[in-house]
Amino acid sequence: MATDPICGMNVDERSSKLTSIREGRKYYFCSANCKLQFERPEREMKALRTALFLSWPLTAAVAMLTYVLQLSYGNYLMLLLASLVQFYAGQRFYAGIIDAAKNRSANMDTLIAIGTTAAWAYSAVVTFLPSVFPTGGVYFDTSTIIISLILTGTYMQRLAESRASTAVSALIALQPKIAHVVVGGSITDRPIEDIKEGDVMLVKPGEGIPTDSIVLEGESSVDESMITGESIPVTKRAGDRVIGGTINATGSLKIRASKVGEDTALSQIIKIVQDAASSKVPIQKLADKISSYFVPVVVAIGLLSALGWHFIGSVGANTSVLIFVSVLIIACPCALGIATPAALLVSSGKAAKNGILVKSGESLQIASRVDTIVLDKTGTLTKGKPEVTDVVAFQGGSAKDILGLAAMAETNSEHVLGRAIVERAKKENIAVEFPNSFTYRRGSGIISTDNEGKRIAVGNRDLFANELLAPFEKQIQALELGGKTTLIVGIDEKPAGLIGIADVLKDDSRKTIDAFQRAGKSVWLITGDNERVADAISKELGIKNTMAHAKPQDKMEKISGLQKDGHIVAMVGDGVNDAPALTKANLGIAIGAGTEVAIQAGGIVLIKNNIYDAYIALELGKRTMSKIRQNLFWAFGYNTILIPVAAGALIPFFTVSVYGFLPLLAAFAMAFSSVTVVGNSLLLARFKIR
Repeated sequence: MATDPICGMNVDERSSKLTSIREGRKYYFCSANCKLQFERPEREMKALRTALFLSWPLTAAVAMLTYVLQLSYGNYLMLLLASLVQFYAGQRFYAGIIDAAKNRSANMDTLIAIGTTAAWAYSAVVTFLPSVFPTGGVYFDTSTIIISLILTGTYMQRLAESRASTAVSALIALQPKIAHVVVGGSITDRPIEDIKEGDVMLVKPGEGIPTDSIVLEGESSVDESMITGESIPVTKRAGDRVIGGTINATGSLKIRASKVGEDTALSQIIKIVQDAASSKVPIQKLADKISSYFVPVVVAIGLLSALGWHFIGSVGANTSVLIFVSVLIIACPCALGIATPAALLVSSGKAAKNGILVKSGESLQIASRVDTIVLDKTGTLTKGKPEVTDVVAFQGGSAKDILGLAAMAETNSEHVLGRAIVERAKKENIAVEFPNSFTYRRGSGIISTDNEGKRIAVGNRDLFANELLAPFEKQIQALELGGKTTLIVGIDEKPAGLIGIADVLKDDSRKTIDAFQRAGKSVWLITGDNERVADAISKELGIKNTMAHAKPQDKMEKISGLQKDGHIVAMVGDGVNDAPALTKANLGIAIGAGTEVAIQAGGIVLIKNNIYDAYIALELGKRTMSKIRQNLFWAFGYNTILIPVAAGALIPFFTVSVYGFLPLLAAFAMAFSSVTVVGNSLLLARFKIR
């Protein structure tokens, strides 16, 4: 059996003729409506809006004629208005029931079409032939309200759903459109699609790398965080590889294209997102699953009851028809149509007010079942940019003096580490002087002179002789083992102090991890950073499961492995490198301050960049699904209890006269169950965000 990618219903591949091919894969659909939404979502949305704009005004008019205006010709006018709603606004349900019959299945369309048609047809007969059914009651308001409510719920669902193609489009947008190709002694701009393997290109500071390449000349810092997850820009020089789509930060680079088109790292990530999206099996919609059993049972009960009482109980044909109609009206799923949308509307509104964007009801459904959390590091648990964490002075010096000297040396630097030092000095109100001279040692650091002629060096070990660093080795290693980038500050070639720089944790990271673990969730840290940084972060947060040096494919494969072990996995991330994992996970939770790709790939977006909201989203999912289950119970409860009554259980006690009030009882059951469902859903507004 195949699965409808829109509604999640099972479809028999052998008999279904409703199919569509995308990216070389064949999809099967339970109805033409689902096929239309898959192929042309904008057309389906337009048709839904048109149906809504027609159905609600007509429904309001029918309600006025039923409960307020008592006109002699009211039944005929209501018949006209209700027919427009029934057969124009509700035509999608008739198409759905035909498709369901072809696929030998039953879905929500089956319930809605049979129930509303029974109410409409019964009322039409009463209108034209009032003597056939002496009770004289009509139920045009029932049929129109059901259709309008179901259409509203469907429209809300369509608005919330996201398509994987949006995430793919955001990925494609990362790739530069133009490359500066070096031909002889001149430079020619060419579209990226015209670049061939072996072409030599120039990349200026601030530009994106056109395609996967090898550096021929120059040296620069390249920001690879959106691909690798590394928070610190990587120094690139001749012979090093650079990845297409990453950002050249400081210097100019001359590069040779090594991979183009579909072979580049960015293209591979795009393919991973597409494959992960197409391989994810949609969750079976609870209402449809119930309907698949409920519909045939109700129809069978109605038919058997009517025929049984007619041939065995010797009741008249009129009463037999009324028995059949009563069963269908009582079983008509008015409350069922709003059971899920009502809860989703309240919970989604509550979430949005608190900075949590829920893209679909399915995301909340999955959130209620998550048992494993996979977390990215950079920009998720950490702030996403390096900050000075430690300033160490040697030989009785002042930490403030060391920071001031380092800030002076880095004043003219464009390197991200240099900017972090200058920002820290400004926060501490240190007056930063401009150096008299400035020399950048590629791959090592900076050497400058101050107004007194002292040489100030800031950089890595390459700037200093090993024997000069030996006395301070323990202090240097202590910072490095803490996952920090360690810069040595020297005065006149002698080490004078250390500066530790790291991508620091967000304020609520520890609180979030503690909350997940108290809730019984298994927590994983999977990052593209090195083991030293990953272990330091894990130790600080109390995370037991850690995976470092993880590429996008590695993250996705680890999530796939967890899923094969039976876990329901939520992935929390913010970068391009997280997009495949966000899509592959049962639930993707994207940090709102992250990349557009991650936001589009996630099922839930944390707008406030507050990771604790991920925990709140899971708790809200639990509460919402609990309400939906309660709503479905109430939606079916009243009607199911009354089905035996409608089927004639009271005839032996009250004779056939019981059908003088049964239609009213059916209407009351539907109204009361709907009020109960809405009232129960509104209780979600009291959910406390803590």
